[in-house]
Amino acid sequence: MSLFGKLFGASKPTPTKGAAQLHKDFRITPEPIPEDGGFRVAAVIEKDVAGQSKSHLMVRADTASTLEEAQEISLLKAQIFIDQMGEKIFYS
Repeated sequence: MSLFGKLFGASKPTPTKGAAQLHKDFRITPEPIPEDGGFRVAAVIEKDVAGQSKSHLMVRADTASTLEEAQEISLLKAQIFIDQMGEKIFYS
């Protein structure tokens, strides 16, 4: 994003969705965010809890140079996050 875009509130780049995968009853949809020269690691984590659909947008500082690499890293990071936090993801 250019300096003028940052100063005057230009819209942020939209995430680039990948195919959703299941991990321990959680749905992970990789959504890397396009940035200058690459993609920021990000994913949406979803699960039905007590009859309600819960979701969490996970965004990391990690970046990758290609979309495919960013999607792979996003899935891996989301799986690790789920393994560490479980359903607490939705309540923090």
